[in-house]
Amino acid sequence: MGFKLGTNRGLEATSGEIKTKMRFGKQAGNPDISVPGTPIIRKPLTEGIFGEANMDGSIYISDKIIPGSEEERQVINHEMRHSTDMKLGKLEYGDDYIKHNGNTYHRKTIQGKDMINVDGEWKEAGSHGFPWEQEANNGNI
Repeated sequence: MGFKLGTNRGLEATSGEIKTKMRFGKQAGNPDISVPGTPIIRKPLTEGIFGEANMDGSIYISDKIIPGSEEERQVINHEMRHSTDMKLGKLEYGDDYIKHNGNTYHRKTIQGKDMINVDGEWKEAGSHGFPWEQEANNGNI
């Protein structure tokens, strides 16, 4: 049996959002910590935020985290769980919602804070009490 290269997929978009794209330079991520297919990019993040998984498949990690540290490893593992859940369709972020396992949680800015409505209660984003955070922490809050 012969080997055949696949066809070029090019850009892929759903609902106007590009799902696949080539990355070059800084946007390709740090080669020392990036996971194939998931660029990990160091950048300044809001105080108290250590990492962010993005719908485009990239992960931002706070530039305040020491490279090679145990904290860096934990943050990358946590955000990779979110990234994997997004790729599997279990998790989706939008400006005014979060979808997790088929449930939609409304999101809005209240008094300058990113808030998410869970079970009728508005909670500040970043809380480890959210169902998707509990899963990413393997059930540990």
